[in-house]
Amino acid sequence: MKNALGREIPERIGSRVVEPYKGAFAVRNEGRKAARYQKSSWPADDKVLPSLDAAIDATGLSDGMTISFHHTFRDGDRVVNQVLAACAKRGIKKLRLFSTALFPTHAEVIDHIKSGVVSRIEGSMNGPIGHFVSQGGKLSEPAVLRSHGGRWRAIEAGDVEIDVAFIAAPYADPYGNATGIRGATPCGPISYSAVDAQYARKTVVVTNDLAPFPVYPMEIQQGWVDVVVEVDEIGDPENIASGTLRLTKSPTRLLIAQLTTDAVVHSGYFKDEFSFQGGAGGISLAVTKLLGDEMEKAGIVGSFGMGGGTRMLVDLLHRGLVRTILDGQAFDLDAIRSIREDDAHVMIDPGMYANFDSAGCSTYKLDTAFLGATEVDLDFNVNVNTHSDGLLLHGIGGHQDVASGASMTMITIPTLRGRIPVIVDSVTTVTSPGEVIDVIVTERGIAVNPKREDLSERFRSAGLPVRELADIKAEVDRLVQPVAKPIVGDEIIAAIEWRDGTIIDVVRKVEGFE
Repeated sequence: MKNALGREIPERIGSRVVEPYKGAFAVRNEGRKAARYQKSSWPADDKVLPSLDAAIDATGLSDGMTISFHHTFRDGDRVVNQVLAACAKRGIKKLRLFSTALFPTHAEVIDHIKSGVVSRIEGSMNGPIGHFVSQGGKLSEPAVLRSHGGRWRAIEAGDVEIDVAFIAAPYADPYGNATGIRGATPCGPISYSAVDAQYARKTVVVTNDLAPFPVYPMEIQQGWVDVVVEVDEIGDPENIASGTLRLTKSPTRLLIAQLTTDAVVHSGYFKDEFSFQGGAGGISLAVTKLLGDEMEKAGIVGSFGMGGGTRMLVDLLHRGLVRTILDGQAFDLDAIRSIREDDAHVMIDPGMYANFDSAGCSTYKLDTAFLGATEVDLDFNVNVNTHSDGLLLHGIGGHQDVASGASMTMITIPTLRGRIPVIVDSVTTVTSPGEVIDVIVTERGIAVNPKREDLSERFRSAGLPVRELADIKAEVDRLVQPVAKPIVGDEIIAAIEWRDGTIIDVVRKVEGFE
């Protein structure tokens, strides 16, 4: 069957009956959310156990169960590997790995897939694990990728039932209260796991800094936690900032950042109480910096900037250019420090940020957002999961959530990566649909979605280089040789969920190239 974007979607994916994507806001889910497990304790109960092995025994973790993790340490995380190694030693098999995201540091997961310890993955896979899964035949069911808000919704709706949640906590007390912004190795907010802790059958807080009761702020609360374990190492904060989290120095990308800033200034949204989402890619960081300079020149004070927190966003707060930062994860150590020290730097969880099945998302209050892409197409559809080679190498993050919420969503891309065009006739994989994308900014000009004639007129009046997306694509295509397209088979290796739980696209095994 075909969904609303015309993408071919099977009626079943693994054991799941598929609901095809119908539109960005075509579905309004109703009814009650899933029930939580009843938990209780007595005054004399001691939650602290001496090791991960003891915790696994206490939770009853066994074959076929679902285990969850958060990704706030990013490429510095150590807990996923430790838990899976302990499960492997016990001979536990067929686990469903439900991490918010996996990074190159988790490459050991590949061995656990080969040995049968992990048979299913639901969550973002960045780098080698995604590449491995793209080869097909490795998991018992296709992987499922969700946005940050979509994952929160899926847990609350009962789409995924977590047996044991393992929460890496830089600072925790013996009763289970925990936070990520204090302790020996602060990693930033760990509230991604708040919904896991509340809905899991058993919840384990894993910390390398066990402190006296009470630890605060209580991102993870004692009433959700069954077991507390202290280990030597849970993660390295220095690896939170990956290579994508650095201000670009490329002249091409700096030009894109300047054009993006100019477009925001002339969009009609640039005024007092202006709000925006600051991204973490090199271009987005540059836009945040340039936008702050424009706000200062114009005497504008924004209502809020939203993160992932970065030092660029923190700088705007300290300069008095935004009243508040709403932050769900920290992308560098400056952001973590600011959360601790600045009252107006406020931690929010993904439910408040972007849960589709809620009475309000923070993303819906955004005036504008500037996001990246691996591909865009002539219908303004955006791909952030695969490249033109069809390989699954990236997660969704908050892309869908922000793109569908902001009044003006801007995609900032170079027209070429190496010799590979980024603008294509039809994206390899649809992550965010064209109906929620307003502007595409390249070094060769600015393309405006035809539905936003208001923006096109404003940009042209300001003398900005507005062009048809098809014309930009044609110009680039004349500069390069045709790119070999992937030949995909019938096997589906991953499903891409839209925020409401419907399937917007699938990723198929790459079997070669034309």
